[in-house]
Order: sequence, then structure tokens, then C-alpha cells
Amino acid sequence: MNSKICEMLGIEFPLLAFSHCRDVVAAVSKAGGMGVFGAVNLPPDRLKEELDWIDSNVDGMPYGIDLIVPNKFEGKGEKITTEQLVKAIPQGHRDFTKEILSNHDIETDDLVDLKDGAAQFRMNLSDEGAATSLEVAFQYPIKLVANALGVPPKVMLEMGKKHNVAVAALVGAKEHAVKQVEAGVDILIASGGEAGGHCGDVSTMVLIPEVYRAIKPIKDVPILAAGGITTGSQMAAAMSMGASGAWCGSVWLTTSEAETNPIVKEKMLLASSRDTVRSRSRTGKHSRQLRSPWTDAWEEKGPEPLPMPLQSLVSEPALKKIDKLSQSGHKGAKDLATYWVGQGVGLMDQPMSAGAVVQDFKKDFAEAFERLNHFFE
Repeated sequence: MNSKICEMLGIEFPLLAFSHCRDVVAAVSKAGGMGVFGAVNLPPDRLKEELDWIDSNVDGMPYGIDLIVPNKFEGKGEKITTEQLVKAIPQGHRDFTKEILSNHDIETDDLVDLKDGAAQFRMNLSDEGAATSLEVAFQYPIKLVANALGVPPKVMLEMGKKHNVAVAALVGAKEHAVKQVEAGVDILIASGGEAGGHCGDVSTMVLIPEVYRAIKPIKDVPILAAGGITTGSQMAAAMSMGASGAWCGSVWLTTSEAETNPIVKEKMLLASSRDTVRSRSRTGKHSRQLRSPWTDAWEEKGPEPLPMPLQSLVSEPALKKIDKLSQSGHKGAKDLATYWVGQGVGLMDQPMSAGAVVQDFKKDFAEAFERLNHFFE
């Protein structure tokens, strides 16, 4: 396909799949798109294990990795110990989390100690942690490395240039896009407020042309459209507004390869586009997730969410327990179960393989293109 993204990454179809599941990454790359492995929270040995598997199962097709190295988080640039990080979490936030679980008949005595996650969170979100992960990643023939929050750290940009690997960054506003281009990123991922996970508040329909116009006078940097995109026709619409392809995350969550909790998969397949909420209650930054009594409790009567990474230290131990119990049939946990997903969930109404999703995108894209051509006949 005649797209800057295809030319830059050596792929057939400019559809990139962000996924924490290595099976999805491999399946999409083999189907003509490009899988991008979400490597956040993985220590170096686990990252190597995952990339070993991906590299052995993509049949030589291109793939990439995604990291989260935010420009701002609690204690960034300071010498703060794990103990100090844990002490910064108010008791009220811990108590509120336990209250939600207790109200749904879930024991709280065995919640994971916050110290267990604090050190790993801090390392993974830091520039030093990014450098360690990148040293592992660049041992493999990756074609893309993306940073999900803010301008990529200097080490990421430098190592990308050194290894001839494209560096991408997510943006949610045109002014952020300008800063990214000026910093030297190779690809912009313009993510609208409909997106699952971390997102801004500008809709994809507005954001894509805004970013395209803002960066055009500065540099010709290809744009990947993201946010609520689950069909080829949406991808075609975004490309008509200046994007060179699409970056999708949510649509892979209900595929047969995805490691998504089966209870959450079922919820997603039944959900409408209004069954998500954009909230700071999971990570401390706005992220869109499937609505449940867990998210409702935080939005309606919860304490003010803490800055990243403190809020994650509060929420993740509880959510991991909810996830595990829900799969064993615990009713309260099944009600509370949630995960990140975008408003495009309303279009995700049947289970499919990841490869079939790629083929559906191609078919739907072609049909949308034909519909547009019809207007010129």
C-alpha cells in the first residue's frame, strides 16, 4: 500500500497493533500489519523471554515494542527510596480500596504488599529503566519503539537513530505533536479521547486534522491515527484527514489469541460505546477503561487520585485480585472486573482471531475507498 508508514516499517498494510500479548503481536505481523509489544512493567529477563518468543514466531516479519516513560511522575529526577514512595500513599486511599473489595465480599487481608510493586514501577517509569529495556530490545530486529507518555527520553531517540529504528510517540493535542516533532520523533501517534488506556480529551475526528495542519509547516512526519478505531472504514476516514495509517489497541482485546480475562472479554463483547469511562483512578493519569462498580466507586465517592505511579500502587494489587477471583466464579469480583478499552468497544461484538481482524480491516478499508470513489462518478 502506498503509505509512508508501509515504506518506513516495511509492512504491507499500515495497521499497527498495540498489545501486551505476544500471540497477538505475532499474528498481526504475519497478517500484513505490524504488532507492537507493550513492555511496561516487564523486568529485563521477562522482556527478553517475550521478545525471544515473538522473534521466533513472526516468520521474519517486522514488529516493535512500546514503553511508558512519562515526562512527569511523582519523584521523577529525585533520589526517592521505595519506602519513601510507599509512605507517600495516604492511608485513606488504601482504606477506600479495601472498602470496595469488602462491599463485594472479597477478603483484603492478603492484598499484595505495596512495597512489592513500588520498586519495579519506579524503575520501569524512569529514564534508567527505559535504557535497560532498550538495551534488551535493540538486541532484536525491531523496526519501531514507541513511548506512550510524553516526549521520548533522550536515550530512546539516540538509540533509535543508532540502530536505524523508528521512534514513535503518542500525543493527545496538537501542541504536544509540535513538541514531539521538534524533539525528533519519526512517527506521531495521534490518540483521540475515544482511545482505551491513557488518552486526552480531544476526539479523534478533530485531533487528526489538527495535528496534520500543525506539523505540516515544520516537518513531514507520518501520523498514525488512534482512538476508537476498530474498523477499516474508520481507518480510511482518518487517512483521508492526513493520517498515514492506524494504531489500534482495544480491538485486539477480544481476539482468540488475547490473554484478556475471559470474564472481561465477555463484558466487552456485550458492551456499548457508552460503557467506558475516562478516569484517573487507575494510574493517576486519565485513562479510558470498561465501566464497572470499581470505576463507579472511585468516580462517585473516592478520594482524589494520586499522581503516577502512586495511584497504580493503590489500584493494581486490588485489581489483580479481582481479576483472579472473577475467573474462579466469584460473583463480586465478576461485577468489579474491568480493563482498559476504548469507546470502539461498541463495535467489537464478536470474537475473532487477530489475523481475521486484520483481514476485516483490509476488506472494510477497500469498501470505504470504493464508496468514496463512487461520489466522483
